[in-house]
Amino acid sequence: MARKIVVIGAGPGGYAAAVHAAGLGAEVTIIERDKVGGTCLNRGCIPSKVMITTAGMLDGFHRAAEFGIAVEGRIRPDLRQLTARREKVIGDQAKGLHDLFDRHGITYMSGMGILSRPGVAAVRAADGATREVRWDRLILAPGTQPFEFPAFPFDGERILSSDDALRLTEVPQSVLIVGGGVIGCEFAFILASLGSRVTVLEALDRVLPLPSVDEDCSRVLQREMKKRKIGFLPKRTVENVEYADGKLHVATGPSPLARELTQKDKERLFIDVEKMLICVGRKPDTEGLGLENLAVPLDDRGWIVAGDRMETAVSGVFAVGDALGPSKIMLAHVASAEGMVAAENAMSGNRTMAYDAVPGAIFTAPEVACVGLTEAQARERGFAVRAESVLFRTVGKAQVLGEIAGEAKIVSEEANGRIIGVHIIGPHATELIAEGTLAVRMRLTVRDLAETIHAHPTLAEIIPEVAFRSLPKAPES
Repeated sequence: MARKIVVIGAGPGGYAAAVHAAGLGAEVTIIERDKVGGTCLNRGCIPSKVMITTAGMLDGFHRAAEFGIAVEGRIRPDLRQLTARREKVIGDQAKGLHDLFDRHGITYMSGMGILSRPGVAAVRAADGATREVRWDRLILAPGTQPFEFPAFPFDGERILSSDDALRLTEVPQSVLIVGGGVIGCEFAFILASLGSRVTVLEALDRVLPLPSVDEDCSRVLQREMKKRKIGFLPKRTVENVEYADGKLHVATGPSPLARELTQKDKERLFIDVEKMLICVGRKPDTEGLGLENLAVPLDDRGWIVAGDRMETAVSGVFAVGDALGPSKIMLAHVASAEGMVAAENAMSGNRTMAYDAVPGAIFTAPEVACVGLTEAQARERGFAVRAESVLFRTVGKAQVLGEIAGEAKIVSEEANGRIIGVHIIGPHATELIAEGTLAVRMRLTVRDLAETIHAHPTLAEIIPEVAFRSLPKAPES
């Protein structure tokens, strides 16, 4: 008899686990309370990239004269058509997932999955009807939702979540984005390109203040934000918000997380904007799931706890994806990889999840991508490293494209040239990082990349250029 596996959550982690388990011979049921594809497909990766594509095209139209194209008339965004295109892309992808489930004999159930007791999940449909599904192994992939400040909760009109921002029907005249991380910075460039006056407020001292993002990438991105007239207010938090005269009156003050505050940093600053977009992180979407009925352990912030085999402390219960929280890595492609590991182990395998060669992709303008250790992380961990960079303006293809902002950096061990980090900000950085990811995973050296022939003229040529620069210098005669 086939092993019965129930997967709760049909996002990237859940559907990857379901398909892989079915391929290994399991009888699989996947339960989704919302829509197939999870946050990534419906309110995250895919719809935001549809908007970014439109924003990039608008930017291109505004630069048309540089490329010998005369554009007559007014160029403006059409949010109704943009919404229609976004919904079509999402719909096509969703249909593809349902087809995938059908091909693999996976039962898809729409409703709230509730863990009523060990070995049983109750599925409550929208009409209130409830069915029970038995399981031998359980894979949890419930995902997350935007974090909300109790002092100024989302209202969908003036104070927005990232979900709300994807549903805008008009381009706001002005927006304050609270949070200069990945989501906040991506929306800053989207909205600025669509025509909004954008200001980004960040509690720390730089944009993209993530440990995985090299400080040089943050520096370049901050410069590009300034060129696009995107305001940036570091070391600040929101103290109070009032609505009057059709505007949000936002009072900001010094951040308790910031260090080395100047007198100017300590002063209160007031901003009037049409809308405020909150992008300060996510929280686990586990309420009502019934985890307590199985005694599934959570940490002090409510994130599910699982080991590198993706199994929780409860035998036969696995967990993957963003609901594991920042102790893992909250990215869609990581969730998919975790899902495959969980599926194999649920079928008596013995795989562990490796997090040391995970690429990060940030779709700003220019894009930012990274893998492995930053220069600062490497030195903090005691590595003797060499860090070399090459500017995109030196690459012929970047000049052809008219996208010369940015650089690529390789962090390598000084003794043997082994590549332990690659960091890129520039055109198509999110595509170029694949080579860096392979280099880190396969423990390649800078000589391996330097001696690999790359096609010309391509943006990828920047990788061997940095590798050449990182080679040991010949001794002087």
